[in-house]
Amino acid sequence: MRLSRRSLIGFTAALLTLAACSSHSPPERTIYLVRHAEKQAGDDPSLTSNGALRAALLAKTLRDAGIVRIYSTDYARTRETAAPIAKTISVPVTLYDPSDLPAFADQLKAESGITLVVGHSNTTPALVELLGGEPGTDINEPAEYDRLYVVRMQDDGIDTELRRYGAPYQP
Repeated sequence: MRLSRRSLIGFTAALLTLAACSSHSPPERTIYLVRHAEKQAGDDPSLTSNGALRAALLAKTLRDAGIVRIYSTDYARTRETAAPIAKTISVPVTLYDPSDLPAFADQLKAESGITLVVGHSNTTPALVELLGGEPGTDINEPAEYDRLYVVRMQDDGIDTELRRYGAPYQP
């Protein structure tokens, strides 16, 4: 079978395009981390009405972020914070054990794609640090709910961005 010059040029262009697409570029690995939204008092409390509004705003804020996985601890306040974004983007919430953050950090480091992790005032900065990011100052436990960490894992290192969302924390 003989190929015409035009067919040969088209075939070569297709091969070059295929080679360019299959060249090894690192998979995107971005992890969003938040503390649960405002909570009621008591053992395993649910969110307050302000917390429910913040959780809905988180869903709106991250709906186009390309999240493929959502993790939450097994507490009402964290599951309720994760629920609106999970519903919005049709991604199930997977529970994780906050008592073994080093193992969870290793798991997150091995996964590709974009992930959301909903945790607590003490676990979220600790997890950012275990991922190699910069956690900043301690979270003010009774009042600070607006932190949104963005940890990007790149070939040349870890990039941490601290964003704020919803009603701002007033120290």
